[in-house]
Amino acid sequence: MSTSISSVLLNAPSAAANASANQAPAPKPQPVANAATDTVQLTEAQRVYQLYNEGQKVSQIASSLSLTQTAVNGYLNLSTSG
Repeated sequence: MSTSISSVLLNAPSAAANASANQAPAPKPQPVANAATDTVQLTEAQRVYQLYNEGQKVSQIASSLSLTQTAVNGYLNLSTSG
């Protein structure tokens, strides 16, 4: 029994078409939320700026971040003399 190369080549595309016709389409990948990579850690200075821009007073920021008012003023480049 022998098989000619031409018959193998002619049958190959139809065999591949039949194989792919029997398969279900590949599922689309779903995005995965990873809590560890979705969290941003702010520096102390950035947190001070954020709270100040939200309207908190220097004394409130100092209290909530356990800082001195002098440290908060330093982060905000505010002078304490008035």
